[in-house]
Amino acid sequence: MPRIQIIELTGEAQENSEKAPKPKHISEQPFTWTNWHQHFHWPYMIQLVFIPLAAFIFAFRVPLQRNTAIFSAVYYYITGSAITSGYHRLWSHRAFRATFPLKVYLAAFGAGAIQGSIKYFATDHRCHHRWTDTDNDPYGVHKGIFHAHILWLILKQPRRKCRVEIQDLTNDSVVAFQHEHYIPIALFMGWVLPTLVCGFGWNDWYGGFVYAAVLRTFVVNQATFCVNSLAHYLGDQPFDDRRTARDHLLTALLTMGEGYHNFHHEFPSDYRNGIEWYQYDTTKWMIWAWKWVGLASDLKTFRWNEIEKGRNQQSRKRLDREGEKLDWGPAICDLPVMEWDEYQARVKSGTKLIAIEGVIHDVSDFVQEHPGGLPMIVSQIGMDGTASFNGGVYQHSNAARNLLATKRIAVLRGGCEVETLKISRIAGR
Repeated sequence: MPRIQIIELTGEAQENSEKAPKPKHISEQPFTWTNWHQHFHWPYMIQLVFIPLAAFIFAFRVPLQRNTAIFSAVYYYITGSAITSGYHRLWSHRAFRATFPLKVYLAAFGAGAIQGSIKYFATDHRCHHRWTDTDNDPYGVHKGIFHAHILWLILKQPRRKCRVEIQDLTNDSVVAFQHEHYIPIALFMGWVLPTLVCGFGWNDWYGGFVYAAVLRTFVVNQATFCVNSLAHYLGDQPFDDRRTARDHLLTALLTMGEGYHNFHHEFPSDYRNGIEWYQYDTTKWMIWAWKWVGLASDLKTFRWNEIEKGRNQQSRKRLDREGEKLDWGPAICDLPVMEWDEYQARVKSGTKLIAIEGVIHDVSDFVQEHPGGLPMIVSQIGMDGTASFNGGVYQHSNAARNLLATKRIAVLRGGCEVETLKISRIAGR
């Protein structure tokens, strides 16, 4: 038995060891000829890149039979919808309750998509919602669309400080069983079962493995990854734009309804993603059907009032941003104060000024264009035209008021805006 030699550090050596810089994580180091292989997470690299690539090459030698193509499409939908309805809406967001048989179905066929266990998937996804677009986001699109899509898996990532509550997942017997036995379940449901169906069904063993197993898994993965990447990159933001999540029909078509992602990030516990009747959300319709036959219950929805408030606030923000590009004239609080005598003196000097509602306007370049005629506007020059402007002669339109605002030059001393001006300046506005 080898001896263990104990070396005691002196005080100085101990202090130096504590001050020694910690080695950088591999993700923080540049790619070099000597460390490039350390950057890759090889199990994911093999699963997501090498095996599908081999299957694509092998597919040139294996003809795609009609029955295999149909089964591959059906199994793609079954496993993909088990991710969207089970992994995502049921376990990640608790958007509805499922009976035990439905949980078993979703856990089994969700594993067939080979995207990790429910516990792994839901934990990462809750981190994503809690830390969206930050460095603690497992697949934040702020690092690039390809990072959000797949690089976060195949390249080693820096350590994240992401704590989320997963007690409900730990206490769920179906989740716990699937997590403990995930690898054999995933291999069987993902690759073995579709191969057996095609092999025993119509004697297409190679086609079953290449198309229904490996390539079907690859397509399901890429579709699901689009929720992380494309749904944060393409589309509109009708409910909020502080985060990158977006709504788009294309993403919804690729992901069985998960493409209305801006709504989902604002109202994550809603069992729907597409809330309008015309929005494509097959996952929502599936969950509703399960409720109708008694397999699901407690389908959560946000109050329509709250949804409309989010839509209304976002519409106002868009209008405000568009309005900032327009010329609304100088702010009243920024205008100088002009005495009545100065106002009269400038008019006598030839400047065409009109006082309306306590604000002096220079209309020199407008008198010839006045829709009401030259005499009407000239009669108000040097006067207080408030009454005439507001209906004494003509009740001017909103467009006329907007145009008038661009011609402000001063606030008249004693006008109604003077006190507001003083208060604003005192407050430091």
